[in-house]
Amino acid sequence: MNLDKLMNKHLTRYFDASKTIPEETLQQLLRFLRSTPSSTNIQPNHFYVLATPEGKERLAANLGERFQDNGEKILNASHTVILTTRADLPESHLDAVFAKERADGRFPGPAKHDLWESMTRDFLNLRNYGYKDVNHWMEKQTYLAMGLTMMAAAELGVEAMPLEGFDPTSVDKAFKIRETGHTTTVLLALGYPDPTKVYTSPVSRFEPDQLFTFI
Repeated sequence: MNLDKLMNKHLTRYFDASKTIPEETLQQLLRFLRSTPSSTNIQPNHFYVLATPEGKERLAANLGERFQDNGEKILNASHTVILTTRADLPESHLDAVFAKERADGRFPGPAKHDLWESMTRDFLNLRNYGYKDVNHWMEKQTYLAMGLTMMAAAELGVEAMPLEGFDPTSVDKAFKIRETGHTTTVLLALGYPDPTKVYTSPVSRFEPDQLFTFI
């Protein structure tokens, strides 16, 4: 990965609608997205991959009145991913996570599995009743997945643009997302840049002495 190149480029804001991500590249990126970590392996996400004109048009038409400018970005992108997060953590979800971990042999024996599940439940009780931030905590896992996927996309030569300019209620309704126990958190448009609209100005960031404290 060319970190110098990444550090000196702007995120793409405009995509070339004539270019499509090859299927092999897309599947590699989705395999990576599936592999991204989450705290306690809670896996609170479901991802809607919009690959057809119909899917992208439905999203663009349901961004909400004040966010219509983002419609063009979605329509011109090769693909857009709707990253959703669970609205709560029912016992059925925990059971599914634990069952998958046992089936995959995540730990060497039943005693380790039992200990892990007990520790996970204790931590989730802390988030639910102590910090009372379980929804915010789950959304952090979603943003972690998105950030890592953006880096993976760069490695594969694909541009990735996060979008928070949308009405989640409208998007949820258009794709019947809340019926699944999830809600839309963030969008990630993927594709290739429009060469006529590439930003060439310098990247502007605070100086190192304003950002780093060494102790």
